[in-house]
Amino acid sequence: MAQDKVTSLDVAKRAGVSQSAVSRVFTPGASASPKTVEKVKAAASALGYRPNMMARAMITGKSRIIGLIVAYLDNQFYPLALEGLSNALQAQGYHLLVFTASNAQDRVTEIVQDLMDYQVDGIITASVGMSNDLTARCAAAGIPVVMFNRGQDETEISAVTSANVAGGRKAADFLMAAGHRHIGHISGWQGSSTGRDRQRGFLGALAAAGHVPTHVIDGMYDRQIAGDAALTMMDSATPPDAIFVGNDHMAFAVMDALRSRGIRIPDDTAIIGYDDVPAAAWAAYDLTTVRQPVNQMVQATTELILAQITDPDAPARRIEIDGPLITRGSAPQNQRTKT
Repeated sequence: MAQDKVTSLDVAKRAGVSQSAVSRVFTPGASASPKTVEKVKAAASALGYRPNMMARAMITGKSRIIGLIVAYLDNQFYPLALEGLSNALQAQGYHLLVFTASNAQDRVTEIVQDLMDYQVDGIITASVGMSNDLTARCAAAGIPVVMFNRGQDETEISAVTSANVAGGRKAADFLMAAGHRHIGHISGWQGSSTGRDRQRGFLGALAAAGHVPTHVIDGMYDRQIAGDAALTMMDSATPPDAIFVGNDHMAFAVMDALRSRGIRIPDDTAIIGYDDVPAAAWAAYDLTTVRQPVNQMVQATTELILAQITDPDAPARRIEIDGPLITRGSAPQNQRTKT
């Protein structure tokens, strides 16, 4: 036979406290004496009691849940960010409800509606765009939104990114200083602000120095497309002696594709990526890359979403965090003579 569900009233009776005291013990940030906490938790453990978060959300209007929509878990950067966000929010008494989605706007719309149904206190989008209509719907529902590693033209949406334009410039300046003259670029998806901004910084730095890239191809943040793009470049009349790739996920595919042709890295072609995911330091890749400061980005995102939950009238903010270029074997610092 099914056991009757244990309620907060049962816990209160066993602990010898009021039902409101039980509620305070299980409400993050609420005040309760150490003695009361000890008695209530002991009683809850003995009875097998767990607070009903959804019921509390209906009563208080706060679920202590933040929705996360992420589109690109193949890229090692996003599992790292997801873990960081989960840990940071749990430390503040919140939990993540994670949905995966492509950038197809109809799918994102469905997920946002699901998150509203769950009465989440806020939404974080990672590598996902938000339409004007979705932004307005979230605002009308009093649900703040923070974009992680993606920006948007609408000023009413908060966003946290690395300094993508500056990062692109760093890649270009490094390759030119190392003596490379035939430089190609496999960009991130140009439908994303990150892909556009990194490309803008990279091409702008080349142009300022009087350099014209040998090739510019949209890699679509896709391994196969990026690898094929690299081989297309190498089969051209002017193969590049260096390639800046819009993220590490694609850069690994580019290196694998070039090596399959017997092209030596960096002797024949140097490679620079963007993100500095853990695999970039593996001996198999030893990838020079622009580091995204994921821990600082996670901290800024957490602070932003919690500030907007606390104060719905808080203005939207856009935060860019600079990251260094990490030099490894795929693109060494030594000068090279190119003709």
